[in-house]
Amino acid sequence: MIEAACWTHARRHFHDALLANGSPLAREATRRMQPLFAIEAEIHGQPSEARRAARQARSAPAMADLHAWPEATQRRISGKSGLAKAVRYRLARWGALTTALRDGRACLHNNAAERRMRPLAPGRKNDLSAGSLEGGRRAAIIYTLVGAAELDGWDPQAYLRVLLDRIADHPINRIGELAPWSPRPDTA
Repeated sequence: MIEAACWTHARRHFHDALLANGSPLAREATRRMQPLFAIEAEIHGQPSEARRAARQARSAPAMADLHAWPEATQRRISGKSGLAKAVRYRLARWGALTTALRDGRACLHNNAAERRMRPLAPGRKNDLSAGSLEGGRRAAIIYTLVGAAELDGWDPQAYLRVLLDRIADHPINRIGELAPWSPRPDTA
């Protein structure tokens, strides 16, 4: 596993510092990050190798500038400020923030994943009482199946009905055929 840190989180700390006190340095930091997000929007959905090549050519110089800038800025600000916290956050995660330059499969940010998890937040407290680690794993499997079904155009309830109708008589060595991305029963 390779850690890929989220640039939205890195930007958010600077944005918070900007909102808190209108810091020109925080404004400059967020301005310097904008090209990364613009490049990512352009290459979204392209094959991983094309994304990696575009990032190497276009995002790498911007990231190099973004790395040098906070190091120089850190010497000019109070160590207890929100801006200093933002700088330390980014510097401490620099290797993980640059993973997207080396691996086209990695995303610059995890906004899509966080949006997908937001509806699950109300259940988190209930999930603590899953009864056991195995109960938690089973809940995670259900969340994954429902999310995958939605991404593949299924109504989650319809997918779970089909799954439950077919799973008892389905050969275990062909369980992958029941995955939401497999052909639907009416088209198979």
